[in-house]
Formats: sequence, structure tokens, C-alpha cells
Amino acid sequence: MTAARPGAGAGAATLDAVRTSDDPATPRPGDAFRHAPKAEGEPIRTFHPRRATLGERRTDALERLWPRYGFSVHDPELGLPPTRPDGTLDAAALFGREAPLVLEIGSGMGDATVVMAAADPGRDYLAVEAHLPGIANLVAMLDEQGLTNVRVAHGDALDLARRVLAPDSLDAVHVYFPDPWPKARHHKRRIIAPAHVALLRSSLTVGGTLHCATDWEPYAEQMLEVVDADPGLTNPHGGYAPRPEHRPVTRFERRGLAAGRAVRDVIATRTA
Repeated sequence: MTAARPGAGAGAATLDAVRTSDDPATPRPGDAFRHAPKAEGEPIRTFHPRRATLGERRTDALERLWPRYGFSVHDPELGLPPTRPDGTLDAAALFGREAPLVLEIGSGMGDATVVMAAADPGRDYLAVEAHLPGIANLVAMLDEQGLTNVRVAHGDALDLARRVLAPDSLDAVHVYFPDPWPKARHHKRRIIAPAHVALLRSSLTVGGTLHCATDWEPYAEQMLEVVDADPGLTNPHGGYAPRPEHRPVTRFERRGLAAGRAVRDVIATRTA
């Protein structure tokens, strides 16, 4: 096993280097959390990196709690996940136990992740988020509620899947309210696309589920088409699924409903 998670060493030292200062030349809290530059030939990213202020609560949470809950998909300075000798994720080392693993792609501000993990203590949740305020908010909530079955990764979830997720290692994949990239020229950035779904399906166990949700009707239609076309997935609902009780009503969902948009769930099971 490669013990690469942050602790009192690199990850903590890196965060110490970016504490708040009145000097405008001093790096801002969170400056250490940068996305890897996109190299020529790499797949198109499904998110657009952006920066935002953290505020006192989130800055404090990130500095104190990152070594406990977090790792980076790509940056050794912030700590990489523990891996087995074959290079795949060692989830037992990451969580301190053997349990079914749920991959939460785009956990946002973390509210839904916390609700689901608290109601589902028998499974572990790996939340992957690209935007720092959401990560900081999530680790703060984990600490406040004393949850031990959630870990948080900063970076690209698809990159994580390519790098370290072993085949047949996930009990479920959740992709709730991903960026719909509504402009036609940006559709190539949508995360629910044939190649991405095939990658995620390969990491599911047989019987594991892929669960997507969106309030953007054209994207919902694409989700349904992509899932139905995947040879290893079966849609037991034959179309859109009713919202399952275990999926909380998210902030994005409330916004969509208030704007008069229908919310669609697409759920499929890996069968091959």
C-alpha cells in the first residue's frame, strides 16, 4: 500500500503556507488548491475551473480538516489517495474499513452528500468536487456532524477514475445536477457522454447503479439516450425514474422547480 494521504506533513504544510494575511501580495487561502494544467492530447474537461472567496469559516475548516478528510486527484503536495501495489485506490485504507463505496461526482456545497451518508452508514462516500468553496463547506459539515464515512477529493472525477479506480470497485455512482453546458458548441463537455459513461460503468460492480439527475430537459434526454445505448447498463424503469427517497432535494433542484423546470432522474444498473 502506498501511504500518500496528507497528514502532518506535505498537505498540512502547504495549507499553512496560504493563511490569511493583510498583505495583498500574500497568497490567499486556497491558493494551494490548483488544477493540473491541461496537457495537449488530454480529454476535454467537463468543468471550468474558477476561483471564489472562502470566508473565515471555510478557510478555517480547510486548514484544520483537509488532512483528515481530503486528498487531491493530481497534486502530491496536497496528498494523494492511498493505493494498492497495482496502483488502484485502497478504499479500506482511506476509510479505515471495508464497505461498499459510492462515488459522488460534483458534490457541490456538500449538503446532499452529508444527508445521504448520514442516512447510509453502511456505505462509504467519496465526494469529488472541482470547486474549493464546496469542498471547504463539506469538510466543515462532516466535522460538525461527526461523519466518518465520507472522504473528499479535489479535482477531476473522470481523471480519478482513469488513474486509480479499479474495475468492479464501486457500489454506485451519483451524478446529480452536473453542468448542462447548454450551448451546442459546449455539448462535448457534458459528463454524461458515451465514453465517460463507459468508464464509470467499468468501475461499477455488477448490480451497481449509475444515478443521474438534471433539471435541463435537453440534457435529460441525452442522459437517457446515452444510458440506454450503453451495452453494460440496464434501465429498469424503461425511461425516467421517480426520484428515489434516498436522493435529497438539492439546492439546484429547488432552483429548477422554482423556475418551473422538471427534474429528471435517470437510473441504470450494471448488468454486464
